[in-house]
Amino acid sequence: MAFSTFKATAEQDVKIIEKKTVYQGFFRIHYYAVQHRLFAGGWSPTLEREVFDKEGAACALLYDPHVDKVVLIEQFRIGALADQESPWLIELVAGLLEPGETPEELVHRETQEEANLTVLDLQFICQYWVTPGVSTEQVSLFCAKVDATKANGIHGLPEEGEDIRVMVVDPEEAYQALEKGYIKNAPTIIGLQWLKLNKSLLQKKWAI
Repeated sequence: MAFSTFKATAEQDVKIIEKKTVYQGFFRIHYYAVQHRLFAGGWSPTLEREVFDKEGAACALLYDPHVDKVVLIEQFRIGALADQESPWLIELVAGLLEPGETPEELVHRETQEEANLTVLDLQFICQYWVTPGVSTEQVSLFCAKVDATKANGIHGLPEEGEDIRVMVVDPEEAYQALEKGYIKNAPTIIGLQWLKLNKSLLQKKWAI
């Protein structure tokens, strides 16, 4: 298969000529000068790039198979200020990994902090690079089983500036919001599309 024949690695097929930190704040930015092997053979010219060095993250689509409800959250996002509709985005619970923390542990922690709910079970969906052209961030995405009858209110950590509204919706309502473009957050889009394809299998697994 074509997907299994190309096995270039960073160790063998990339030359790091120079690397330095050009910004150190809440996040880091590194400067790289690199060369990499070409598909046709030989090496590329030296490429100079700045890379946003960001910790890994994990997100979870909260789903209750017993009442067939999805739990989503809404919060203000500074990066979406240019959105003509609203910089308040509909999202999944999510967070950045702390040192030594696993993605699964993060999902349990963030579900409690952002939605005041307990994760009853987890189903791994996928892991993906967010914007690998400029960032090191990788996201682990899950579907988490919760009791949606307990979902309500406004949550988040005040010391982190969080003001998070919890909403409980039917899956079909969430799919319609997705189709109409109301949901613009990538993990939420991926998670809902995955649920639409796998909900019946998930319900069997979680024995309703």
